[in-house]
Formats: sequence, structure tokens, C-alpha cells
Amino acid sequence: MNPVKTNFASVFAASLVTISLSGAAVAAILPLGIPSADRQASEQFTDKRPVITDQSVDFGAYDPHGDFSNDKNVKIEHLFLPWEDVDLSTLSIADEYAMQRGRTLLITVEPWSWSVDWRVTSEQLLNGILGGRYDANMASVCSAAASLKSPVIIRWAQEMDETDNQFTWAHWKPEGYIAAYQRMVTVCREHLKSARYMWSPKGNPDLVKFYPGDDYVDIVGLSVFGYQKYDRDLFGKDRTFTEALEPGYQLAQSFGKPIMVAELGYEGDQAYVTNWAQTVAQKHPEFPLLTAVVYFNDREVYPWPGGYGRPNWRVVPDQKTN
Repeated sequence: MNPVKTNFASVFAASLVTISLSGAAVAAILPLGIPSADRQASEQFTDKRPVITDQSVDFGAYDPHGDFSNDKNVKIEHLFLPWEDVDLSTLSIADEYAMQRGRTLLITVEPWSWSVDWRVTSEQLLNGILGGRYDANMASVCSAAASLKSPVIIRWAQEMDETDNQFTWAHWKPEGYIAAYQRMVTVCREHLKSARYMWSPKGNPDLVKFYPGDDYVDIVGLSVFGYQKYDRDLFGKDRTFTEALEPGYQLAQSFGKPIMVAELGYEGDQAYVTNWAQTVAQKHPEFPLLTAVVYFNDREVYPWPGGYGRPNWRVVPDQKTN
């Protein structure tokens, strides 16, 4: 099926971009919307958004359904952006949306096309980046971001330490990834002077091998997801947020940089969800470098390995989807 024909069933105007694929132009949402036929009814609860207090760390969200559009607790607006097949001029819509709400823009730049048919191999992508073929792609993204009024964080090629996933760049050796990351940050800085740069591993034991150096990293991002069925199968119990964050945090803290949970989600029964909702945004004394958590408010884009399907992280039940 031609990917431009999928149903991007979301009305988050802040993330509207026009993507041209195979000669067709469509309005799509950043990041990828999920075909409505792929959604399933699940949660018996009505809302599982994190509990925010005056003592919380900063909170943000990737929010393609607009569930947090009027939430004054949100300080960070997360967007996902492919560096091919995208009309970057419409980033101004995201900027206006964020400015009205006093939010920082966290822009995850994915170095590929969202059209599977247009993607190159892992080796071709790396060689192309190191050979300068994609300098213009990064320059275009960063030039567009330079015109925005909102504070900007650039997160390039996330979760490079997780090889059991869909990302083309997650199959490079550490030295290749580091060289590519450094080159892309260098290119971006030529056009975007004020951004902060987030290096964002999944949180696996090998993450330290991929660290590109203090000069190229302002913030370390981690991914933390709690899926009750997975927890019970793998660990024999329900894990807490602190248990899920601790391994990656212990490795990342050695760099001495502020740490964010750049992608956060949880799914399970009411007790499991309540425990996570009440603790994810707390200031934990064992995590002094943790400055923010950013919720991924959608169903997982790709199935988890092991037959777990696509967990639904969304804070409200899917039947409310437009």
C-alpha cells in the first residue's frame, strides 16, 4: 500500500506538515499518525495522564490527538520530523502553537523518509551522511528551525543503542554513529545558533559506547516505557517507573549532563497505571540530574518484539479519537 494513502487520523494543527510522496501531496501529522483501523479499545479507566504538582520536574508531551492542548502543565511540545519528503515551512504552525502555550519545541529529526519504499540501507545512509550527501537535509531542517520564536531542542537519530527495532541508524557501530552525529550537529549549528542538542539513547547497557562527546551534547534523553504484560513476563512482577529508569540513568549520569525522559509511556491495569502516573513527574532524590519527562501520547508506532503488539500509551481511551 502506498504510505501516503494511510489515514492520519489526528487534528493536531501544531504539527501539520505537507509530505510529498510518489507525486502525491497529503496533509500529515508529525510524527506519524496511526491508521484508525489499527486502533483497539482497551483501557477501562478514563484518563491516565501524569500527576503534576508544584514540585514536579518539567513535563512535556508528544500529543498528536491534542489531549494536552489546554494543559498548562505542559512545558515541552515534542515533534517528530523526517528529514526527507516534508514541507518545513509549516513548522511555523508548531511554533505558533508552542508560543501561545509557553512551550519549548523538542524536535526529533529522523534521518530517513517515512515512506518505506524510499529508504536506503543502513550502510548507504551512514556512508551518505559521512560523505556529505545529507548535509543539505540537516541544513534545511535547522535553517527552518532558526526562524522559530520558541526555544528549540534538536534530538537527532534517537535510540541508536537499540538494534532490535525499525531504525536504520540503530545498526551502526558506535564509531560510525558518533561520526555521523557529530557531523550533523556541526552542520546544524552553522544555521541554528540557539538550539540545545539532545543525544538520546534507548537506555541499554551499551549506550556509553555511542556517546559523541561533551561538546556535542547539551541534554541526554532516555526512553522509558512501562508495559505491565511485558514486565510480568520478563521480570516476574510489575515494575515501577524508578525501576525502569534506573539502569539507563545510572549509565547516563556519568556524562554530567541534564537528563530527560524524552519518550515516556505506560499501559496496564488501573493499579499499574495509577502507580506510574503518580511517580513519573516526581523529583526523585536518586535521580538528581533528571529535569523533565516527555509523554508519548499515542499508540506505539511499531510492534514490540516477542508478540506484544503495539502498546497504547495514550492517556485517554481510543474511542475518543477523532
